[in-house]
Amino acid sequence: MTTPDGGSRFAEFGPPRRVEGGLKARSTRGAIGRSWWSRRFLEVLESFALGTRLTRGRAYARRGQVLRLDVAPGLVTASVQGSRPDPYPVRIGLAAHPDEVWERIEAELAGQAFFSARLLAGDLPAELEELFAAAGAPLFPGAVGELDQHCGCPDFAVPCKHLAATFYLLAEAFDADPFQLLHWRGRARGELLDRLRTLRGAASPGDPAAAPDGPAVPADADGGPGRAARPVAGAGRVLGGLPAVRPDDEVDRFWLSPVALPDRPPTLATGPELLLRQLGPPGAAIGGPGLVERLRRAYRQFGREATDADDPR
Repeated sequence: MTTPDGGSRFAEFGPPRRVEGGLKARSTRGAIGRSWWSRRFLEVLESFALGTRLTRGRAYARRGQVLRLDVAPGLVTASVQGSRPDPYPVRIGLAAHPDEVWERIEAELAGQAFFSARLLAGDLPAELEELFAAAGAPLFPGAVGELDQHCGCPDFAVPCKHLAATFYLLAEAFDADPFQLLHWRGRARGELLDRLRTLRGAASPGDPAAAPDGPAVPADADGGPGRAARPVAGAGRVLGGLPAVRPDDEVDRFWLSPVALPDRPPTLATGPELLLRQLGPPGAAIGGPGLVERLRRAYRQFGREATDADDPR
């Protein structure tokens, strides 16, 4: 950008000041982002035609120019050291999903043991993005306008290199802790996992509050409303409506097959020379084609003897 007199607006600014103890990207070359969710996040940003602008901040991210990075529901803040004495404040906003949306998502997550197990183990399954989309609450921004990007530097480009460096460090923060992405979207790690444990526990068979159709909740002794019925999740959706069965009544039938078994298992009818047909001709050192013929006669003889032994007559 130039001034009216033809000079550069940024001529007074030199290279960025060197800092100690900044947040450096772990990736020293090539692409940034190791997990599917961090790579997907950067792919989404690049799909907004931000790819060339993002690369401006890659060197900043690798030099440790980002001094601080904080993730909160709906907002990421950072401080990035540029050429001026004071670091530039950076802010990236993305609307957090409201509580009622998260409650719907949590019920879906708890309803499938696969998701609950992976999340409780600290991992984000790739199918999570589809689940969020089906709930009408995308995990990643759908358009560049959903990102509220601000930097205190004089550069009018959005994103500037300070914002771009923050995006890269944010992707690596997602690598280190995938729950940071969910936190940005409105649910902290501890709160989400506690909710999943509660919902999964509410789905235990025999719990009257976990019946599929939501039974009426009895009133308290003073006539007031009872505790709220807990939503059904996990195995409770399938097992809740089944009649109770005493184990003692079923133990005698435990080892019985539900269907009649055949007298003997079926066998595949194959010729005795099947193995020879599968193998190539042996080398001359071990007998060559003559060995194949001798083995063929031997297999035929073994086959006849086995047939005679099985014939009861």
